[in-house]
Parts: sequence; structure tokens; C-alpha cells
Amino acid sequence: MSAKIKCTNEPLGKAQVVSDFLPSPAELAFREEGVKVTLALSKKSIEFFKSEATKHHTQYQRMIRRLIDAYVDAQASSPLPARTLRDKTAPRR
Repeated sequence: MSAKIKCTNEPLGKAQVVSDFLPSPAELAFREEGVKVTLALSKKSIEFFKSEATKHHTQYQRMIRRLIDAYVDAQASSPLPARTLRDKTAPRR
């Protein structure tokens, strides 16, 4: 960084105004309302999330919550094919 930057008065080209797409500080501070649930997960899954959380300096519960939220967002944006409930009198395979 010993070389000095030389500024000139040359035109920069066609400039374009970009709309403000960043969320406001109030939106960033917003926390979604949480609902506590009891959920039994496999030991393998918990060990994985705890290990990854340690590597990334975060909480494993937060990682699981974000994973579920990402799944919900993906499902909400892509319509699911219509499914029918199986008739209770139909023979099972």
C-alpha cells in the first residue's frame, strides 16, 4: 500500500441509481416469536449439529431452527403436488 492512488477528473460512465434494498435497523432487530416444543432427535443428528455449531461458534439449537425455517420457506415458495388421503378401508401394502 505504499503506492499512492492518483485521482483524475475522467468521466465514470453511465451511472445508475439503485433502490434501497437493505432492511431497516428495526427490521434487523426484529425477532420472530418462538414456540417451545419437545422434539426427540437421533443422537447422530444432535452430535452433528453440536459439532458444526462448535466449528462455527454458534448454538446448535439455532442451527436446527434455521434449517427448519429454510425448509419451510422453500416449501412455501414451491407449490406441492396435490396429495390425497388414503382411504382407511383400502388394503395396505
